[in-house]
Amino acid sequence: QTGADQLVQYLSNASNVATITGNVLTVAFTIGNFLFGLVIVVILTMYFTASLNSFKSGLYKLVPATRRARFADIAEQITQSVGRYVMGQVGLALCNGVLSFIYLSIVGAALPAVWAFIAFLFSLLPLVGTITGSALIVLGQIVLLPESMNTWIAVAVYYLVYMQIEAYVLSPNIMNRAVKVPGVIVVIAALTGGTLLGVLGALIAVPVAAAVLLIIRQVAVPLQNER
Repeated sequence: QTGADQLVQYLSNASNVATITGNVLTVAFTIGNFLFGLVIVVILTMYFTASLNSFKSGLYKLVPATRRARFADIAEQITQSVGRYVMGQVGLALCNGVLSFIYLSIVGAALPAVWAFIAFLFSLLPLVGTITGSALIVLGQIVLLPESMNTWIAVAVYYLVYMQIEAYVLSPNIMNRAVKVPGVIVVIAALTGGTLLGVLGALIAVPVAAAVLLIIRQVAVPLQNER
């Protein structure tokens, strides 16, 4: 039997069709949930950026004049840290997207531009984003190219290698320079944020952790040293 005949025989089984349908719906829900969370984050970021100066100005006025300069300095450091984190994560996602497009085009994968864009979007989510996006891309190749086993294997091997490089080389270097947060805290923060608030929590967890660490270093530690 040819691969096409085997596929037809497989799809003729109602239970197999039900399984495939369930898996497709699960994947669609996952992608939809991620995109919804991403849109919310983008909207909130645009709103926050547009009103940032007026928000900071009003916030500074609530602080006693004797401590206002110090408070403003710490707030500016936090703002810069968050900005560097966002740029670092976008740079990491862009790297994944560009490399994915190049490699998928070389190996003859289906819809390389579409899957490269998906790789970019999911890489915006720390830790689990790249894993989830890579799994979806490999699954997509299996569905779209059922007879091209060599392509599946090539794509799967590529993402296994890329995930190792991103986890141990790219991400630590970029994030350490961007937010100066230890890797273990990045992992704990991202997992905690994702568990509590889903996609939104995972996206904002690392900037929040960076802000908390900065406050500890700039405020709590000096106060303890003065005692």
